[in-house]
Amino acid sequence: MGHHDTDGSVVGSPTSVTRRGLRAVALATALALGATLTSACGESASGQDGVVAVTVGSGDNIFDLPLKVADANGYFRKHGLQVKFVSVTAATGPAALESGSVQFLNSSPTGFLTALSKGIPQIAIAADGLGNPLGIVVSKKFAEANKLSATTPPEQVAKVLGNSIGGASSANTKAQASMFLKTRGVDPAKVKWVSLPSPSANKAALNSGQIDWFITSEPTPLSIQHAGEGVVVADPLRAPEWSPERSGYGELVVVRKDYVEKNAGTAKKFVAAVQDATAYMNTHVQDTELLNLTMKLMPGIPAPVLQASLGQAGWPASAAMNDEEWKKTLGFVNGLGVLPKVMTVTANDWTNKYAPSGGGA
Repeated sequence: MGHHDTDGSVVGSPTSVTRRGLRAVALATALALGATLTSACGESASGQDGVVAVTVGSGDNIFDLPLKVADANGYFRKHGLQVKFVSVTAATGPAALESGSVQFLNSSPTGFLTALSKGIPQIAIAADGLGNPLGIVVSKKFAEANKLSATTPPEQVAKVLGNSIGGASSANTKAQASMFLKTRGVDPAKVKWVSLPSPSANKAALNSGQIDWFITSEPTPLSIQHAGEGVVVADPLRAPEWSPERSGYGELVVVRKDYVEKNAGTAKKFVAAVQDATAYMNTHVQDTELLNLTMKLMPGIPAPVLQASLGQAGWPASAAMNDEEWKKTLGFVNGLGVLPKVMTVTANDWTNKYAPSGGGA
């Protein structure tokens, strides 16, 4: 999370991640359905047939797709869980987790580390995506006026964006746009920034001419380009600082510490189901089968956009995390300058205790 916007998204993804198709453009996700459950109850509380009911906070970007796949393919049910989704944003997700209105949160590393910096007792229990599938999309009018296309060199793009009005719907995405500019010798302070509440608000502002461009996670930028309403001028392929190899960025499943201490069995079931989903996606990322499923889970997004996006993220074969990726991710997020202080993580902040051994089913 985004969900980041969750933007962005694994900290600590396994070394066995397949990144087929990372040469594409990025993706989209799962529209969350609403529902709220209280959370403090222990594992004795269950739904019909002994199935444990849990509520999950997820957003609208690519990295929420594994949760929807796990639901659609019956992985949650197979592990004895009944899942309800609550739609959250980068701003509302941590509060929903803390209040107990959701028990599991799909979170970006930035969101998770921000919560830790405030002393909120959360713990990461799984990695369910890898990469940083962002897109900078400019309006059609701005592209024509500045002779920008989908193949314009990044240095030229950055120079043009330095004298413009840019939009962002999270501190994380704004910082990553700033990184894109600074890396290419452009002062982000030259940009007139407009803060907007969501990717859809960004799109409306772009279409109305309030902003010249914005940055968010896919599929919104690619969808705008596909509709002929704008041009994607930067993505992880053209901005290597956003790539999984450089950033270590991705997505995490996060829980409250007091919840997981009382519900260890439920957490294991949840992580097992999510790992089943990412392992399935890992081996089907270029298949029509996964594309067709994604089209059902994300209605209204054009098939070419989804196909391109599915190949942009990495889907880990294992939910387990590791020290090396955490170190890379910390370096990246601390470098964005969006955290209240420079962060480190310890064994108290993430665990592989709930991850199945031996990879996904």
